[in-house]
Amino acid sequence: ILPLISKSHHPRAIEAATKYFLTQAAASTLILFSSMTNAWHTGQWDITQLSHPVSCLILTSAIAMKLGLVPFHFWFPEVLQGSPLTTGLLLSTVMKFPPITLLFMTSHSLNPTLLTIMAISSTALGGWMGLNQTQIRKILAFSSIAHLGWMTIIVSYNPKLTLLNFYIYILMTMTIFLALNTNKVLKLSTLMTTWTKNPPLSTMLFLTLLSLAGLPPLTGFLPKWLIIQELTKQSMTPAAMTVSILSLLGLYFYLRLAYCATITLPPHTTNHMKQWHINKPTNTSIAILA
Repeated sequence: ILPLISKSHHPRAIEAATKYFLTQAAASTLILFSSMTNAWHTGQWDITQLSHPVSCLILTSAIAMKLGLVPFHFWFPEVLQGSPLTTGLLLSTVMKFPPITLLFMTSHSLNPTLLTIMAISSTALGGWMGLNQTQIRKILAFSSIAHLGWMTIIVSYNPKLTLLNFYIYILMTMTIFLALNTNKVLKLSTLMTTWTKNPPLSTMLFLTLLSLAGLPPLTGFLPKWLIIQELTKQSMTPAAMTVSILSLLGLYFYLRLAYCATITLPPHTTNHMKQWHINKPTNTSIAILA
């Protein structure tokens, strides 16, 4: 994936490739270190049968770093912002397969308390940080962090639900990235002008965004409903309530994206927007005027 991130030779792309390499290398080292620590204490090298508490803690942190869970999330929005949309699609979907597989295989060895804390924090931060973004790739990065929180909170109790959520998330994210790539959209201001170019594609983008938000008649509601049901069965009603309320933060920016995707602007408005974007005031000039 590193050549695909850095192929544009833009400084931001090179920075994104460097951040991705360092983070993934550190996480892989921690995974090997957790296995070695467990072997040192118990004589068991199999990573799916960790029993020492320190090894379990290190492995949980390493998988969280690979996935981009809070508090190891800082690299993901920056890497996605510095990559083209097609590479961003691979980073958000295909490159999540190995760590999710590892999460699924070692779910019984991981620290459930730490996983729950990281999951709730990821849902909160993913929704909160996505509110004030105008770059669509960053919005999708924070959306990914929030969805990973939903997947992680249930993995200790029902790993199959994590996989179901992951598969549905991949389908919806692929649709959104491919639709945005077809329309060549990177910012909210550009998204506002796409309805007149391709109404059927914009309609599909609108429905997929609402599905990703988890609105009831659509597919994205199913895994959230099942996760809340399972958490309630496991006597984790406060956690279920918390992630449900925090998902409303994500709903706000999904609705904003969906509104921008289907809004019809008259031609003169679009020209004014472009002119304002060229001549928009800088922070310094605003400060002087204030």
